[in-house]
Amino acid sequence: MDADADIGAAARNEPAPDNDAVRALLARLAGALTSGDGKAAASLWGTPAFVLGDELALTVGSSADIQDVFGGAQAHYAARGIVGTRPDILRLDWLTHRLAIVEVRWPYLAADGDELGEETSTYLIRREPDGRLAIRAAVMHGEAAPH
Repeated sequence: MDADADIGAAARNEPAPDNDAVRALLARLAGALTSGDGKAAASLWGTPAFVLGDELALTVGSSADIQDVFGGAQAHYAARGIVGTRPDILRLDWLTHRLAIVEVRWPYLAADGDELGEETSTYLIRREPDGRLAIRAAVMHGEAAPH
């Protein structure tokens, strides 16, 4: 391979990995899910997308599908006394200049700030051709009881 053929991302005007943008995307997802805003949650995803878990294998083909999946999350959380969450990033790796994999712990927060439990998920995030970051796959690890 010619050394000049691999000139690097900077020379090709490709954006550098942006961990702050990943954190912001996940914070927006947390807000959307706990407020029941399926449209806002859907805006953070690209399609097609995949959601996988031990008991779930879902192909998401449209923004409307994502709204259906996540639009009812707030009612589910509220019934359990969960009013909020935050993305605690356990691992964030950029696989390429456009693909990141991030493992996130989502604590279930009560109104008084106590943790009622947690779940962990791993996301594949892609920098889309328009420059925005979008979730393209989620692997649900499952829930855990409070520590």
